[in-house]
Amino acid sequence: MTEVDYSMSTDSAARPADAKLMPPLPPQPKSLRETGLERQLVVELIAKLMFVNGKTPLSVLTTRLRLSINVLREVLDFMVGEQLAEVAWRGESDVDVQYQLTGAGKQRASAFLGRCAYIGAAPVTLEAYRAMVARQSWQAQEQRVASDDLAAVLGGAHAGPGMLDVVGAALHSGRSLLLYGPPGSGKSTLALQLGQLLHGLVAVPYAIVVGHDIIELYDPAQHRPPAPQHVSHTRLALERRSTDIRWVLCQRPVIHVGAELDAGMLELRRDASGGCYQAPPHLRANNGMLIVDDLGRQRLGAVELLTRLMQPLARGVDQLGLPGGVPISMPFDNALVLATSMAPGELFDAALLRRIGYKVQVGPLGDGAYRALFRQQCRLAGIAFDELALNHLMQRLHGAQGRPLLASYPGELLARIADFAGFAGSEACLTVAALEQAWNSLFASCDMAAASASERIA
Repeated sequence: MTEVDYSMSTDSAARPADAKLMPPLPPQPKSLRETGLERQLVVELIAKLMFVNGKTPLSVLTTRLRLSINVLREVLDFMVGEQLAEVAWRGESDVDVQYQLTGAGKQRASAFLGRCAYIGAAPVTLEAYRAMVARQSWQAQEQRVASDDLAAVLGGAHAGPGMLDVVGAALHSGRSLLLYGPPGSGKSTLALQLGQLLHGLVAVPYAIVVGHDIIELYDPAQHRPPAPQHVSHTRLALERRSTDIRWVLCQRPVIHVGAELDAGMLELRRDASGGCYQAPPHLRANNGMLIVDDLGRQRLGAVELLTRLMQPLARGVDQLGLPGGVPISMPFDNALVLATSMAPGELFDAALLRRIGYKVQVGPLGDGAYRALFRQQCRLAGIAFDELALNHLMQRLHGAQGRPLLASYPGELLARIADFAGFAGSEACLTVAALEQAWNSLFASCDMAAASASERIA
């Protein structure tokens, strides 16, 4: 078994250096025609925002709708001409102006809100989104995953039969990767760390328009902004002035789903309160990585789930449905990483297993890697390290009871030491007694005899 050091935190590890971080963003549209949007859609967005805000400065319209002043003025002039809106106040400069709805405009806006309550960034067209995904595909980048990158992100690895080589080859090829091993072996942490290997930044639209329907794609909780060391505030400001701000510059997304995943989550979901659609996780993961954790424990069968994802992934296109059964072709471009605590042979037959590009068994850590991880977890927890206590853990607890050295145990034990100390009103301290107390609270007595069998992958 190859020994891997998982001591690098997924939050603290820096992504490998990127030579060309800024993707070629679309230029700022100077006219409604250049946005690719129908005038009626922009009229509705403006009317709904003014209906909620009342008198609305032009600057607020620009900020909320993510459209240039030139585009907004073009549509606002039309609305004024149609007596849907009027100038409520004008300052000394051309941009210092406020608009409000007329009585007729308020009636129309109320009807617009009844049909679709979405008030946010103007969407981009599906054609523009397809082109952008193709242009910034992670597989098409000049910078690919190298062995040094992999070792740096994982915090170092011990050379062995080639676990890192297999993982690196999977990321380089773009084929799917299956991580399997006992619960607590660090599969989820490893998968999240692999997401840090995807170089560069990508542009993600706030929303996409398909016909008359809006699909929200950008999620601030999942699409993370560029790291400060990668892009300066000055450069970002210059980009915002010259590019289409309906797109957000983000790190390549790493979307993680687990046992909660069901068939419905892989389709467009209508937001009853907003009147628009929410993109499924594999669409939000475009140009990045999709991690499916706890494979085999979803309400959707493992075979059905794998077939649902891998067929569209191989084609690079997924068919999603809108009301009335209207199919739309969405790009599907991400690295697919699967993780399971079950034996692969119990989930899939040989034919389906062959369709998974690479398989990696993640098992217990070696003695040295486990000790290094424990020391690192002590630093993160702010608990002073004690060598005697660690030796007791290795020899008297793990060794005597036959518990494998799984990557999840150090963090779990130290968290429990902190819990007990907090309850007692004392400072968390790594002692033999504290370790014994944490250990006994972590494992149920009834599972001790079956520990080895239940945590071994056939």
